[in-house]
Order: sequence, then structure tokens, then C-alpha cells
Amino acid sequence: MKYELAIADKTYSSWSLRGWLLFEKFAIPVSCQSARMYQPAFHQMLEDFQPARLVPAMKFDGIVVQDSFAMAETLAEQNPDIRMWPADPAARALARSVTAEMHASFNALRDACTMNLRRHYPDFQPSPAVLKDAERMAELWAFCRATFGQGGPWLFGKYSIADVFYAPAASRFATYNLPQSATADAYITAHLSDPAFRRWRAMGIAQNYIQPGYDLDLPQGTWPGPTPLPARSVDAGPSENASCPYSGKPVSDFLELDGRVFGFCNSFCRDKTVADPQAWDDFMKIYQK
Repeated sequence: MKYELAIADKTYSSWSLRGWLLFEKFAIPVSCQSARMYQPAFHQMLEDFQPARLVPAMKFDGIVVQDSFAMAETLAEQNPDIRMWPADPAARALARSVTAEMHASFNALRDACTMNLRRHYPDFQPSPAVLKDAERMAELWAFCRATFGQGGPWLFGKYSIADVFYAPAASRFATYNLPQSATADAYITAHLSDPAFRRWRAMGIAQNYIQPGYDLDLPQGTWPGPTPLPARSVDAGPSENASCPYSGKPVSDFLELDGRVFGFCNSFCRDKTVADPQAWDDFMKIYQK
């Protein structure tokens, strides 16, 4: 099966993150098309995914599936050996239930706390409605973890579609410093530390799309995820590597880390690595030589 996926800004589009994780976390090959939100290119991109009007949307064999829940169920049906839902029937039923609640609820939290992976606001003051949503979400996490969470840090132990849907919510807790229980804190930490999530965030930083209206006029703190290695872009080599660790093409753009210079085939490859070097296995292989 050959899949195509339409997504938008990696920093701000929570639904795009869900769509991408459905493929990335379960190692399902996909070709991605991306366009910036609120720009003509966004609508032009979706012309190839009709009748979809929003992202994510996926396409295979001329069939378009819109809406992330429909995508999740379709992928799980087409890839039964991957076990995208929990194997245990009771756990699977609960996983579908909490995923559906995430998909259809928590409107106050969504509206007041838009996904923004560039920012952390330690002084954000949530409304009572946002606090109620956050409390309900934490209750669901605690129930799933206590009932089926043995064997791993995720809601049902092993990573599942339910975790895909709560990944952007976990980032909102981090961005807006929402109240956390011990269970919620551990679950949020699992998301922020997850290599796939870190790669997505690093690519968003490398894109450097700043959407008007998403940043708040509040003091900013340090992102609460893992501290990246202190890489920085530099103007010239020579680099230790002659070919890009991702594409294999000759290097033209460079970063410095620990006094060592590494090369990449373009500025995006370099900048996503500068944002979080440890998120990228192919880079770490040459760094750790």
C-alpha cells in the first residue's frame, strides 16, 4: 500500500501531528505533502486530497480518507500485524473510548491553549473551564495507566493510537504549565521525551513559521522537554562528514557541536539537527564515532 499524507505547520497544527504520528510511530511508509496554514498553498495542496478541506488527510489507491480518527481506523484495519490498538479486547475498547473523547471534547482547553511547540508560559492563568478539561484529561490518563498501563510509560503500556491522539494535549500541558498530578507528569514527560515527538518539534523549529496570533504576551520559560545538545549553525566547513547523514548528498551547510563541524545537504537538514541533535539517529551515528 502506498500512502500519501497532507499536513500543515509542525509547530502549531495539532491534527497534523496526530496524522504524522500514525505513520511515524508504527513505521508505516508514507510520502508527506506539507503547506503552511492560512496560505494559498494550503488549499492548493488539498486539491490533490479532495474532498478533504482540512489536515490531516491521507490518500491511497486513489481513495482519500479525511479526519484523523477515520485515518487511524483505516490504517489499523489495513495493517493488522502492527497492533495499533491494544491487543486485549477490554483495553482496546477503553482505548477507543478515550480516543473518541479526545477527538470530540475538551473544547475550552483547545480554544484557550492552542498547540505551540515553540513556547512555554510558566505564568499562564487557565480559566475554570480549562482547568476542568485538564482535570478530566488527567483522570482519563490515570484510569488507563492504573488499569492497563503496566509494561510501559504509555496509556496502555505499549504505544497505541490513544497516545497518538493525546500527544498534542500533552504538549499543551507543557506549553501552558497546566496543573499536573504525578501520573500526568510522567505521561507528559514520556511524550516530550519520545524521539518521534522530538523530531517533529525539531522540524517545526527548523521551518521557522511564526503564525500571527499564536504567541501570547506572557513571560517565556524554557521548554520543559529534554535539553538539546548545544549545537549551532556555522557558515563554513570543513566538516567531518562529506555526505549528508540523511540524504547521502554532498554537504553544503554546517553546524558545530562540541568543537566539531558536521555537514548537511541543505539548511533544513542542518537546522532540524541544530534544534535537537539527539532526536536524529542518523546524525548521532556520525557524532558518536
